Amino acid sequence: MIEIGKINRLKIIRERQFGFYLDGDKYGEILLPRSDSAKRYDVDQEIDVFIYFDSEDRIIATTQTPTIQIGEFAVLKVVSITKIGGFLDWGLSKDLFVPFNEQKQKMVEGKEYLVHAFFDKKSERIAASSRVEKYAGECNHNYIDEQEVDLIICSETDLGFKAIVDGKHWGVLYRNEIFQKLNYAQQIKGYIKKVRSDGKLDLCLDKPGPQKIDSLSQSILDKLNDNNGFLELTDQSSPELISEMFGVSKKSYKKAIGALYKRKHIILLDNGIKLVPANK
Repeated sequence: MIEIGKINRLKIIRERQFGFYLDGDKYGEILLPRSDSAKRYDVDQEIDVFIYFDSEDRIIATTQTPTIQIGEFAVLKVVSITKIGGFLDWGLSKDLFVPFNEQKQKMVEGKEYLVHAFFDKKSERIAASSRVEKYAGECNHNYIDEQEVDLIICSETDLGFKAIVDGKHWGVLYRNEIFQKLNYAQQIKGYIKKVRSDGKLDLCLDKPGPQKIDSLSQSILDKLNDNNGFLELTDQSSPELISEMFGVSKKSYKKAIGALYKRKHIILLDNGIKLVPANK
């Protein structure tokens, strides 16, 4: 079944000078203009194309991949504001429409906004909304604990921050595990801390478990090398100072320097930590 606003695999049924016609099933033949195709194709070949509407609201195909597809979230730039709404750059020749009633706040040309793409049944066109909380329903996924993911920071709550995972799913970053400043629509790497029994996702910004300590340990060694082998930072330093330097909790820092001390990489001093020379 063909899905408008998404990537589909369709068969080429005939070729013309101006492009290729694809088997669009219930939509009939769908044109793939030659200008939207970077490769040479053959009749009966199946190819991946994005299905959307052209400037005359006809169903059309392109081999270009847009920044966002229906059901996804992304941060997009406003390229123009008109009497009917805003238009966003999503990587295609025809810009993505945002009706005024789908703008959480009045959009400004040139600025970027976190939006969700959907099919507007009323206008029968692909549209976007910056009222992303409307689309906070959980989606099926197959994530595993400790998996690395791409996050988009969304709304702040009493617990912490809601974040969008890989442009499709929702998860939560808990406030007591955040040791850096986060901003709305910020794009950042993160990790699946835990997949809960109900499918909801608990997130974190540092690698969970032993991997986290290994990564932090390396960061500490790098910082020592950059500071002539000494850091005025101990396991008794304030959580604020540790967070400012490494973006982690005091507990994580203490575990990391403990591991480095056991491996004889550092010496613990009253006023800091010192790197053990490599030939020692």
